[in-house]
Order: sequence, then structure tokens, then C-alpha cells
Amino acid sequence: MDEKERKQAIYPVSTESLQQNGKTVYYIRSVTSTIFGVSAGILGLESYYGFLFYFAGTAFVSLLLFLLLARGQPTEYFTSANDIWMGNALTGLSSFVLTWTLFYGLVDA
Repeated sequence: MDEKERKQAIYPVSTESLQQNGKTVYYIRSVTSTIFGVSAGILGLESYYGFLFYFAGTAFVSLLLFLLLARGQPTEYFTSANDIWMGNALTGLSSFVLTWTLFYGLVDA
């Protein structure tokens, strides 16, 4: 029995904990995508620069989730490391675009 199997036998993963962790990541991504949209609108970003701003911000949030929330070991809190880096990354895109265009219109008007 290798170290990973031994650790899994001693500390089994709870599906409720995995679901709660997923909900937490989803909430953080939803809030930050709205904040990024407000920021991009106020900054007056247009076209590709706005989307680059969103993807750079999402990458930064993923890094923070990896370092702070998962403490550098995402497989202890999620089913895979991909849940931190790409999980729900595109679901906040519509919120971003909505708030981006709203605040761009408010500032530009």
C-alpha cells in the first residue's frame, strides 16, 4: 500500500465536503467575475482587452484559490486539481460581460 492509498484509507473523502468546496469556488468565481466586469467597465476597456482582463483576473483568482483555499494541495479538498484551475471559470463570463457593458455604458454616457 503506497502513501496515497494509506492516507485515503485513514482520511476518507466526504462527498458533502467536496460539494461544499465546489459551491465555495463557484461563489467566489461569481462574485469576482462581477467585480472584474465593474472594473473593466470603469476602466473603459473594449474588445479583446476586456476579455484579456477577465482571463487574467480569473487566472489570478485561481492562483489565490490554489494557494489560500487549497493550501497548495487541491486533491485533499477537491476531486482533482483541475477543479481549482478551470472549474467554473467560464460560468462567470456572462456575469462579467453583463456588468462590463453596464458600467462601460454608465461611465461613457
